[in-house]
Amino acid sequence: QYLLPHQRTVTLLSSAHIPLSGRNPMLQEALGIRPHILVLNKMDLADPRRQPVSTGAGLAPGHRAAVTALLCVSLQIVPLVAKLVGNSPRYHRAESTEYSILVIGVPNVGKSSLINSLRRLHLKKGKATAVGGEPGITKAVLTRIQVCEKPLMYLVDTPGVLPPKLGDVETGMKLALCGAIRDHLVGEDIMADYLLYALNKRQQFGYVRRYGLAEACDDIELVLRRVALAQGRMQKVKVLTGTGNVNVTMLNYPAAAYEFLRDFRAGRLGRVTLD
Repeated sequence: QYLLPHQRTVTLLSSAHIPLSGRNPMLQEALGIRPHILVLNKMDLADPRRQPVSTGAGLAPGHRAAVTALLCVSLQIVPLVAKLVGNSPRYHRAESTEYSILVIGVPNVGKSSLINSLRRLHLKKGKATAVGGEPGITKAVLTRIQVCEKPLMYLVDTPGVLPPKLGDVETGMKLALCGAIRDHLVGEDIMADYLLYALNKRQQFGYVRRYGLAEACDDIELVLRRVALAQGRMQKVKVLTGTGNVNVTMLNYPAAAYEFLRDFRAGRLGRVTLD
């Protein structure tokens, strides 16, 4: 809220896996009537049959929001920002002609990657902000980062922000599956069980082919067993017997659950939209 008065427009980033659950309602309320752009990241991993519904849903009436995909963001976002700001009456009261844009969203949605992508395209320069595959890489609001020369445009990277209280458990599970919440805080076994339920509910049976199952099933233990066998996830466990300790090789179910989640996030189980 402190930064918003100093920004010409705002880029609101959400994952195409969770186009509705991936939006923080508190951030949307803070935007008010300020021009903002909704960018759906990871469109190549989302179900193409659900994209037309996802991109237009959940926008508050009267909000001046435009939706674009990250696959085309390098070409679309700069002229789109210039158009939105130029049409805003607030812009004509300002003395400076440069564009200052705040990038906001839930954790691990790709805010830093978006900034680096625009910087590479328009300035031919390397990354200016650290990125990673888990939430919490960006820990503080960074200084303005130039991403374009003509027009002169700066983006401000921010830490991911979740609402202090989630609306329901299922929303929390969707956020966790997409990496907005650290895995160990929820439990990888619980997340894997919910993921299997979500895939079956949407008739996304890519896991059947990937792990060599005979058919779809709702037994997470059976699926993780096949994952462990397919990925070679084993562990040696010491078993106390009457003749001493014996090393026994067993399936590593926690590691299998982690692999199941990784395959989903990498799109190896098919293109899935959870909302």
